[in-house]
Amino acid sequence: MIENANFAKTLLSKEEESCIMQFGTIVHYQRGQVIFSESDTADRIYYIKEGYVRIFRVTPYGKKITVGSIRSSGQLMGLAETLYRGDRTCFASAINEVTLVVVRNPQFMDLLVKYPSIAIKASITLAIRMREAEQIIEEIACFQVSGRLAMFLVKMAKRMGVETPKGTKINFRLTHEEIAYMIGTSRQNVTSLLNAFKEENSIAIEDKELYILDFDKLNNLIV
Repeated sequence: MIENANFAKTLLSKEEESCIMQFGTIVHYQRGQVIFSESDTADRIYYIKEGYVRIFRVTPYGKKITVGSIRSSGQLMGLAETLYRGDRTCFASAINEVTLVVVRNPQFMDLLVKYPSIAIKASITLAIRMREAEQIIEEIACFQVSGRLAMFLVKMAKRMGVETPKGTKINFRLTHEEIAYMIGTSRQNVTSLLNAFKEENSIAIEDKELYILDFDKLNNLIV
């Protein structure tokens, strides 16, 4: 998948990670904890050392809408507003236990000048995320909810899946409500569709762990 290739391009190497750690401070967040909020001053970037982070906005009615893909280990986060020195336009929260390296803007500018490879990856990251935003708009406009959920599961399995004898396990847990936020639907719809996917043996759910059993069946729903 192209998405996987693009994801790999944004990951920092161990050497690049070490460079960032020289300029930043390590901070830990628990599951559900807010990392930054809408309207916060964007005066720092974040490197995700461990864990997964969700980027979302809150509608006037209080509904959380995920924007962009899940941020994960090896990626930079909070780049755009920090680079143009604006305020945050979204919220970021920890999906599980997260370890971040926080680099304030002056140090980040020095880092980009000193290590051009990191500057290039930051640019690629921003370009890919612009394309991701366009893709999300297309998915919501063109695909039914069942297709959006199937696409979400396939993407998560490709990026964060672990092969097991039972199938491809998505390697972190999300509630039905969290999935609903990510694909633009209701928790009830997600629960109903996951049950339907289970009945047709596309997926299995055991001890709250989700396994992909048949990628072809899920891909056939993406219409």
